[in-house]
Amino acid sequence: MYLTHWGLECSPFEAKVDLKSYYPSDSHQAAALKLNYAIEQRRSVALLCGDSGLGKSMILESCLQQLADEFSPIARVVYPAMPPDSLLKHIVRQIGPRESEPQMDMASVVEGMERILRHNIGNGLHAVIAIDEAHLLQQYGSLDALRLILNLASDACATESALTLVLCGSTSLVSHVAKNASLEDRVAVRCVLERFTLNDTVAYISHRLRAAGCLNEGIFMSRASETIQLLSQGVPRRINRLCDLALMIGFAQDRTKIESSTIEAAHAELSSFRQIA
Repeated sequence: MYLTHWGLECSPFEAKVDLKSYYPSDSHQAAALKLNYAIEQRRSVALLCGDSGLGKSMILESCLQQLADEFSPIARVVYPAMPPDSLLKHIVRQIGPRESEPQMDMASVVEGMERILRHNIGNGLHAVIAIDEAHLLQQYGSLDALRLILNLASDACATESALTLVLCGSTSLVSHVAKNASLEDRVAVRCVLERFTLNDTVAYISHRLRAAGCLNEGIFMSRASETIQLLSQGVPRRINRLCDLALMIGFAQDRTKIESSTIEAAHAELSSFRQIA
């Protein structure tokens, strides 16, 4: 609705995972490098943690998309809130569709996964299993089941595991894994995302505007950026919501710049939504 007014080709602050609009802050880049290292060196486990809205899914998606063909198959679990047997069946269906049927018991699922991994190793491939919202695994008792599958086909591969398990979740995931000593010992990297600084926030807004085709990066006044940093607390998802609504308000008021007062109005409106909910 406001695209033409601001000279945009698309909405710059969409919440969806879009690698074109990915902003590589120092914290995000460090996490991405660690993840790539763990997978490319064929380590057993990598952790990616951070508060909600910091961009964990985007980093993970970016990492998986850039992997070489030898890292295959890739299983991505976005809803791990299920018992261990259901979780393993879900994973096996992704890495070998014909291997798992609804009536299969746990032993059959494990046997199927081991066959897939041995075949994989024979073809010089390395599987990757990435699990979003992995902090939920603890309450379903699934962490130990995932630890055990790291042992499958290990005698047939030259590395420490036939697959790399990437666990992505809130910071509570670190303590959950620490309680499982056998799993903790196999963690190669721990990536903990940090919130944006003011400089990050300013650069992030400019980057998103450029990615959306905007030639005028001065839309947001410096005081507006400071207000965004204060109200969002450096969380990218909150920055997106504030900026998107501010652009809408600015368009409705026929403004040419976004000032601090517009950000405050957007925040007040978003806060009223939360109170109603």
